[in-house]
Amino acid sequence: MNWTFTINPQQLWETYILPWGTQIVLALLIFIIGRMLAGFVTRTTTKALERARLDPILISFLATVMNSTLVLLVIVFALSQLGLDTTSLVALLGAAGLAVGLALKDSLSHFAAGVMLIVFRPFKLGDYVEVGGVAGSVDKITIFSTRLKTPDNKVVTVPNGNVFGNTMINYSEEATRRIDMVIGISYGSDLLKAKSILEELVKDHDKVLKDPAYKIAVSELADSSVNFIVRPWVKAEDYWDVRFQLTESIKLRFDAEGIEIPFPQMDVHWHKDVA
Repeated sequence: MNWTFTINPQQLWETYILPWGTQIVLALLIFIIGRMLAGFVTRTTTKALERARLDPILISFLATVMNSTLVLLVIVFALSQLGLDTTSLVALLGAAGLAVGLALKDSLSHFAAGVMLIVFRPFKLGDYVEVGGVAGSVDKITIFSTRLKTPDNKVVTVPNGNVFGNTMINYSEEATRRIDMVIGISYGSDLLKAKSILEELVKDHDKVLKDPAYKIAVSELADSSVNFIVRPWVKAEDYWDVRFQLTESIKLRFDAEGIEIPFPQMDVHWHKDVA
């Protein structure tokens, strides 16, 4: 048996080529114009956020999310123009997103914590903080991690989940800080003289603030020493310099004035039995 197929060019053009060609062209136009509009909206929004002086990291993050969302919508509209069932596509994308989310749940928790850090800004670049058990100056904040530089110039990267989920201490938030020192003298030393020396050294230091006022007082009668608390206020950037200088000055002045600073010691008495 012989089979014969006859193709009518006009029918082929009207039935297949023209309708499908038109749909493909429209889909391409939707995609191209949609991409251009998405880029325009993203750029316009970015400039508006920059004028509002928001954090650059937050601006970059919002711009990326906005552009990705708009492009995804454009793709869905373009596919719907081709007659595809976009409902199934959206459901498939949702299922894929759920699977990826479960596989990357730890990374997503760091991502969410990064968004919270950028939005609420408990610290900023350059602040000296203690987060996740690590202390250092904030060098960089990303969506997934926070990078710190320690005083000895080590770079420590802390996942944002560990940062936002734990106690954060910001030493640079306030303009002033209080230095808390405990100075001990021996029980045989002159207490009032030692207190007078401490007050003189703190009062005469040019970087110790007058307001708030410093505090010097006897805080404890310990096992081997009488302890003073010495609490001057300084500018945050002067904290370590003043602490180191006062520690040295107190030791040198006490030595010169005969004020003894005790150290832990043990007396051992040996009794020899006489037969």
